[in-house]
Amino acid sequence: MKTRLLDAVEKKSLKKNITHFEIGDTVNVRYRIKEGEKERIQIFTGTVIARRGRGISETFTVRRIVAGEGVERIFPIHSPNVVDIKPVQSGKTRRAKLYYLRKRVGKAVRLSQRHSEHTALK
Repeated sequence: MKTRLLDAVEKKSLKKNITHFEIGDTVNVRYRIKEGEKERIQIFTGTVIARRGRGISETFTVRRIVAGEGVERIFPIHSPNVVDIKPVQSGKTRRAKLYYLRKRVGKAVRLSQRHSEHTALK
């Protein structure tokens, strides 16, 4: 009973059109930053290493390497500050969580690219 009530209340805040992306995909996340009275949109590009939760509390973790240092950021999917999520390329994975990428450096961080059936036919 309680979850049905919570789901009904949360449904109003859920985003309707979320771009489909999976673990291992490289994505561009555009999110809104407020600095004083100014507002701007910043892009965070990286590999999706985890997704968790459901409903309004669903989040995903994006990792990238900046100046030789790994940077991870957790984004709530249904946050009003997350403007857009665009998949750039899809990676081939066999795991639900890619935490093993944290130990890797350089070219070892790259995932093999998944080829869609449409491109294979052309």
